[in-house]
Amino acid sequence: MKATLLLTFALLAFGLQGYAQNESSSGTQTTNLNLTNAIDITFVNNSSASGIALNFNFNTVNDFANGLESAPVQMKVRSNKKFNISVKSSGAYFTYSGSTTPAPHMYVGSVLYFKMTANNTGGWSWVNNRYDYIDHYNWTFLYNGNNGGDQNFTLVYRVTPGFTFPAGTYTTDVIYTATQQ
Repeated sequence: MKATLLLTFALLAFGLQGYAQNESSSGTQTTNLNLTNAIDITFVNNSSASGIALNFNFNTVNDFANGLESAPVQMKVRSNKKFNISVKSSGAYFTYSGSTTPAPHMYVGSVLYFKMTANNTGGWSWVNNRYDYIDHYNWTFLYNGNNGGDQNFTLVYRVTPGFTFPAGTYTTDVIYTATQQ
């Protein structure tokens, strides 16, 4: 009797195991990433596309004779493609604010210079540690920068107005343009 009961139990266990099913189900969803070309250029000190105003205060004769240099200005490019950087001033002449009439015409290209003191973009430039002028013509100074989210370069400005111009405030905007290749 014991053997019969054991045999019945074994047959029942094997029979139930044959009918056991693993419960599962699956579903599929397609995920598309629709990427566009993206690029931006910002000033690191304020994380903005508009840098802080640079004020060059000419207070001594030596300032006029030797010119003045800015503190380093660091910029950052984020791009998903290789890029170039160009520069120009907002106009051919500085805008004058002062008491002299008629207003003097200070040509930007003969007074305002810049050089690149650090380049961590992977690109190349001929203004590496060498001053070149800025004027109202857009010209490329950094070529073939690598794509990435933190491509930095640092610039320094030099201004040399000399003794020709009267007292007053002379203003221009310097415009940097990052363009994907």
